[in-house]
Amino acid sequence: MKITRRRFNKTAIAAGTLLAAGGPAALAGPAGVIKRPIPSTGEMMPIIGLGTNRYGVGESADERAPLREALSRFHEWGGTLIDTAPSYRTSESVLGDLMGELGIRDELFVASKIDKKNPAEVDSQMTGSQRKLQTESFELMQVHNVRYWQTSLPVLREWREKGLVKYIGITTSRSSQYEELEMAMKAEDMDFVQLNYSLEQRESAQRLLPLAADRGMAVIINRAFGGGRIFEAVGDQPMPDWVKELGITSWAQFLLKYALSHPAATLAIPGMTKARHVDDNFGAAHGPMPDAALRSKMEAFYDAL
Repeated sequence: MKITRRRFNKTAIAAGTLLAAGGPAALAGPAGVIKRPIPSTGEMMPIIGLGTNRYGVGESADERAPLREALSRFHEWGGTLIDTAPSYRTSESVLGDLMGELGIRDELFVASKIDKKNPAEVDSQMTGSQRKLQTESFELMQVHNVRYWQTSLPVLREWREKGLVKYIGITTSRSSQYEELEMAMKAEDMDFVQLNYSLEQRESAQRLLPLAADRGMAVIINRAFGGGRIFEAVGDQPMPDWVKELGITSWAQFLLKYALSHPAATLAIPGMTKARHVDDNFGAAHGPMPDAALRSKMEAFYDAL
């Protein structure tokens, strides 16, 4: 039987169950959430953000209700960065509506993306994102999947000069784009880079994560749970006793703490469409992080599965 997050979350110990039931009140709450600085400005960011590529639903209340609850809970925890893109179907429009209903736009750090070649098309795409997200400006605008970065970044800088974009960056989620991403990171001054990194997918740690640190770029980790194999590999087995010192109460927290403990990592953006996922993931934003020795132990544990 295929192992999903829903299934192996049942293996969480009692403290994890309490967390899911109690939300922010079950831990130290927003005040206890770990924050890290954006290198270019020093602005502090909670280390858990919200990935929204599954927010592309329709307009019915039934479809949107769990997403509204998840976004509300994310805000309760003190989360700020929400990451979206025009290519995530209706996600921008859904988020625009939900932020408006909840009245929380001004307290969020909105990040979207562009993937057009012609400067006029880039400009038009960002104007469309303004309309869908119901916002005049963006905290972060990113070149999506390293596409047309040479022609896109000048447009992003123009928007930044106008006060419509605060930070600029570039993204990938696949190793086949690493060479191009490295080229862009060396050639351009950017505030953020977003890339995939997990126990399953560690290749970005070889060159890109150290390069981001050297270049003073904040790092957004996507795909911290890998490509799905992790859940199947772990199955129903209990977590090892040696992770308890980190306050880990679920496998999702195990995986997030590994990714977030890389010295170059600023925050991770797991996809969260249910409030219980938000509660679980924010458990990784509290307590100590693995040191180098414990990270090696986590890698050996996973590799032996």
